[in-house]
Amino acid sequence: MKRGNRMLDPVPVVLLALLCLLTAGAAFVSVPLLIAGAALTTVGAVVTAVGIVVRGKNLRRFYAGLARELSEESQVLSSLPMPVLVTQDGGRILWYNDAMRNRLLAGQDCLGGSAELLVPPEAAEQLAQTGGAEVTYKDRVYQVYVAYGVAGGERCAVYYFIDQTRLRNTAAEYQQSRPAVAFVAVDNLDELYRDAKDSEKAAISGAIESEIENWAAQADGVFRKLSNDRFLLVTEERSLKRLTDNRFDVLDKVRALRFGERGNATLSIGVGRGGNLSECEDMARQALDMALGRGGDQAAVKTRNDFEFFGGVTSTVQKRTRVRTRVVASALRELIESSDNVLVMGHRFADLDCFGAAFGMLQTVRQLGKPAHIVMTREKALCGQLLAQVERRESPDTVLSPEEARGLMTRKTLLIVVDTHRPSFLDDPAVYEAAQTVVVIDHHRKTVDYIDKAVIFYHEPYASSASEMVAELLPYIGAGRVGKLEAEALLAGITLDTRNFVLHTGVRTFEASAYLRSCGADPVAVKRMFAGSMELYKERAAIVASATIYDDCAISETQSADTDVRIAASQAADEMLTIEKVNGAFVLFQADGEINISARSLGAMNVQVIMESLGGGGHLTMAAAQLPGQDFETARQNLIAAIDSYKHNTVK
Repeated sequence: MKRGNRMLDPVPVVLLALLCLLTAGAAFVSVPLLIAGAALTTVGAVVTAVGIVVRGKNLRRFYAGLARELSEESQVLSSLPMPVLVTQDGGRILWYNDAMRNRLLAGQDCLGGSAELLVPPEAAEQLAQTGGAEVTYKDRVYQVYVAYGVAGGERCAVYYFIDQTRLRNTAAEYQQSRPAVAFVAVDNLDELYRDAKDSEKAAISGAIESEIENWAAQADGVFRKLSNDRFLLVTEERSLKRLTDNRFDVLDKVRALRFGERGNATLSIGVGRGGNLSECEDMARQALDMALGRGGDQAAVKTRNDFEFFGGVTSTVQKRTRVRTRVVASALRELIESSDNVLVMGHRFADLDCFGAAFGMLQTVRQLGKPAHIVMTREKALCGQLLAQVERRESPDTVLSPEEARGLMTRKTLLIVVDTHRPSFLDDPAVYEAAQTVVVIDHHRKTVDYIDKAVIFYHEPYASSASEMVAELLPYIGAGRVGKLEAEALLAGITLDTRNFVLHTGVRTFEASAYLRSCGADPVAVKRMFAGSMELYKERAAIVASATIYDDCAISETQSADTDVRIAASQAADEMLTIEKVNGAFVLFQADGEINISARSLGAMNVQVIMESLGGGGHLTMAAAQLPGQDFETARQNLIAAIDSYKHNTVK
């Protein structure tokens, strides 16, 4: 085959014939890789032919000749509507079609230049692995595909650029216009209305609704009042982002409203996002329940797979009504009477509040004539004094190990969980999994991984302790007055969690304590339950002495292997709060082969939020976390990072 004074090799002719077949096939199947094969075939033919006569000539002339040969031999590649780029293995640009020149290069001549201008290194790496990558060039988005081959003895790559800008913009608009639903509840409107005149009620509701309406107006959605204390907002994802970026500042604005001696108003907000309208409404209701379960005065945003929380870092809404307590007590009595036997179980490392609540509930069940037992691992209990008194007075089967308890379970066994609502925190999760009927009684702020199969989920985050909640239930269950030891056990639990009635106490805390005192509880006997050994006292003093101050937090650690190190750590954390300008105290210690943190505060800092970020939990003023697989230094740095994050996110 002749052309001018040059004889071309027969190989390119065969390759060009193959190109025609590939191009015809591409017209029917529209497969990018088939077109890529055609491109490589053409490039191979041209590079082979031109390579014979261009050795030793100027490189610029070589590229120009290559482009001319491609244009002459294959009008298909040149006329493709999508931009096409051919590069050498080293990254030099060999050829591109008119669409590439006009759309991406704006007529610029880039032959021989670097391909990184159009295909960045990170995109090239992804293309080599998967054959496709997304590239942004001059505010436009392209999906790039690549095919590799050998041409003229060198490895070449053919890149196809498919403009995805309109598709991406459409997808972004779709996501931004997705629905979001929010339910807003006034936490304590009944308390604010108590004994108020009609004009005062109107002034209170008017001030609160004005702030909520101003906040909802930012969302450009549909806002409706459902009842005196409930509101509905339906908006779009783009508007919800503005609200979350402002961290739901309506919480602060409503909390700043003060109505004389009646106090402040607070809101709880539940938001559902990431689904259709019906799914968002359902998720919003769940989110509102979660916000209320964590103490109110906060916003919870729920998607299909996760929760996000805003606010709720310093306060817990107090309620004085006992309506729900009476309803729960009545339902609980029916469950007890219809069961074969009852097991009462708390969290691991049971303290006085956990064991006191369990013992009080156990005696009530027995008064109703049903066999009952406490499930607890004695070796890990932190209530030695009380446990010893109970075992001296009660029958040997009052406290059972988890293994013994499993042997007593039937289809009609009732399991009552006290002082925790997380399956992973239970003394024995296997007992919980085997139980058909479960009741939960807890006061800790609600977490995402809560027990979700409970028949009764009696959860009151405003309560000082689980013992307070049990003490309130007992009179309404109607089984008779509790005995002296049970009353002292419950009072000890209240005393522990309130730090001798200093923290987290409300009107109902003192009313429950007065009831227990009337049942014979002796404060002196309760005080003796907190007595410890001299070794424990020395260990506690050493932990306090080694504390360091970080901002307004006291942090200490102990590497003691003593069996009472948990008690010493918690007591030391309490004492560290007496240091001037300290709002939070944290003690790191090692137990069961992992680093643990005991956290305490006086209410100005919510240690539960800090511990929750480390995988733990607890309450506003008392919390803990376990950090498996970490040493002391790593755990300390993670704790400091959690404190910094808390302070950054705290709503001022």
